[in-house]
Amino acid sequence: MSEALNILSGGAAQGLVRSLKATFQARTGLDIIGEFGAVGAMADKLRKGMPTDIVILTAALVAGLADEKLVVPSSIADIGLVETALAVRSNDPKVGVTDAATLRAALLASDAIFVPDTKASTAGIHVAKVLDRLGIAGDVAGRLKIFANGATAMRHLAASDARRPIGCTQSTEIISTEGVTLSGSLPHGFDLATMYTAAVTERAAHAQQAQALIDLLTSAGQQELRIRAGFLSRAI
Repeated sequence: MSEALNILSGGAAQGLVRSLKATFQARTGLDIIGEFGAVGAMADKLRKGMPTDIVILTAALVAGLADEKLVVPSSIADIGLVETALAVRSNDPKVGVTDAATLRAALLASDAIFVPDTKASTAGIHVAKVLDRLGIAGDVAGRLKIFANGATAMRHLAASDARRPIGCTQSTEIISTEGVTLSGSLPHGFDLATMYTAAVTERAAHAQQAQALIDLLTSAGQQELRIRAGFLSRAI
């Protein structure tokens, strides 16, 4: 079996990594294998000793892993900001929300709400906070469809036979999932843009190639690809 670069990454970066996989393989000769999921769960896998060459997680988590001496501080590099956003099935009308009232109404009108892990994923934790702030957590508890990560949640949204389902996860996961459409950003005051950051792990078996992937992910030449994948081209 050929050698491969081992990655642990938040689901937000899966589409971007997938789009660069062939280029990386041509440059290094290595495939990319590993896991994409809730950032908290991915960080815990690294802490428990899973063989990993590179992590792509939230900036806060990566900084913490550096403090724990699990990633190389000099390798840390920001990839870009990712918004938490709303999604609908591709054939459904988009849901427009502009403020707390319209967001509340849209969520209450939905008979199924597809979200990632509300305890370990960036978007899921944020969704739980939003529902609490809107005062509807109890009202929609029975409609929440919670999955291990945003990509899985979006695949289930795409296949849903609910009358009026909606999803909420990171925009990159929505964009990269067939059958769902980015419906729009969360309104001001309920929005969230999260910086995703890459780093080489301290125990990397392929440290040089891990750095090569970071250089590829963050290069100026890949800016348009990052934007298409859902990474913001500017701060918000």
